[in-house]
Amino acid sequence: MRLSGPDAIRIAAAVFRSTTGLDIRTSPRRIFHGEIRAADETLDEVLVHVMRAPHSYTCEDVVEINAHGGMAPVQAILELLLEKGARLAEPGEFTKRAFLNGRIDLVQAEAVIDRIRARTRAGLRAAHAAASGALSKAIASMRDALLDALARIEAAVDFPEEDLPELVTPELRTALNEIAGKMQTLLETSEAGRLYREGAAATIAGRPNVGKSSLFNALLRDARAIVTAQPGTTRDLLEEVITIQGIPVRISDTAGLRQPHDEVERLGVDKARNALTAADIVLFVIEATNPATPEDEALATDLEALGVPVLLVVNKTDLNPGPTLPAAWRGRFAGVCLLSAQTGAGLHELEAALAGQLLHGTCLSPSEVLITRVHQRDSLRRARRALQHLLAEFDASPEFLSIDLRDALDALGEITGETATEDVLDRIFSSFCIGK
Repeated sequence: MRLSGPDAIRIAAAVFRSTTGLDIRTSPRRIFHGEIRAADETLDEVLVHVMRAPHSYTCEDVVEINAHGGMAPVQAILELLLEKGARLAEPGEFTKRAFLNGRIDLVQAEAVIDRIRARTRAGLRAAHAAASGALSKAIASMRDALLDALARIEAAVDFPEEDLPELVTPELRTALNEIAGKMQTLLETSEAGRLYREGAAATIAGRPNVGKSSLFNALLRDARAIVTAQPGTTRDLLEEVITIQGIPVRISDTAGLRQPHDEVERLGVDKARNALTAADIVLFVIEATNPATPEDEALATDLEALGVPVLLVVNKTDLNPGPTLPAAWRGRFAGVCLLSAQTGAGLHELEAALAGQLLHGTCLSPSEVLITRVHQRDSLRRARRALQHLLAEFDASPEFLSIDLRDALDALGEITGETATEDVLDRIFSSFCIGK
């Protein structure tokens, strides 16, 4: 249990008795062994760790009580601390206090929950890069450059009659244009950042008996789905999460898309269509032994209407190594992969193509500077838009230029928390766990 605030040590001292008789309020030691007592009753044997402000996570006095892990002692100690004047923490309140007290900025605060929720090593590395301040430094560099520009422009406004050198110069315009370019480069990392943090959804689609479940099992390296020669084996939606080049990908195996023969199959087909609409990418499976049937053509047309990337997977190449696709199908899909789900031939190439489509061909490492959250992307977009407007009107009066610069600075400050509103902060920290 963790206490933080000006009364943390006092409240802990009211319930703790050190084995050696030391008083945690005055002793220079940091770790104490003893008991938590309520009147004459011992609730538990504990270790108490005292961290005095500002040398703690929250920059406040912090006391951590390490009790035995059973529900009864924890609940009893918690109730006793509340009786002595503590209150339950709100979600993310410890990290919010660390932010408000200046120990970390908003990007680093959000990285705390990203570390906790990371599902892959790549996601963990992306969270670590944010926590170490990589994105914060990039944003701070842009803000410093814009502040310098604002100082020059406002000097031109405030001292028009003074004998000053030219302040609003073509060189200043070039520098601001370079910053706008850096903003665009950073914006282009947002999709990769989202994928490393949140993952992606890939849905396997195709007519019955083309090997969708075999592909599902091959990607999982496990026999998760039942595979038979009988069409329509998969009736329900099967989902598993796999990792492809550091990206958590939720793979959905769907029922074969055809006119259903009974109510159960109809429900499966309905679930399949719902999964397709929610997918980030579709793996459209056809047979190498019988490619591009009229049913495949109709399904391809339906998939194109979804507006998401479609990878054509030509399965069963162990039975026909050289399938011939109609000329009209060439260039129709985001990519074409030849595969034998039975032997595994072509599986690595399929995974590489899948990752390439999700990352839009970029080669970004999770340890690089990445935009990982929607509000970061939105703020950066607004900053760039304000800067572009300034550049388009650069020959206007300096008073108008300063308005755009301030808008850009405010938008960048929202990312690190310097100009974020209380409502935004509450929304961000409310997504945290209790006790973080």
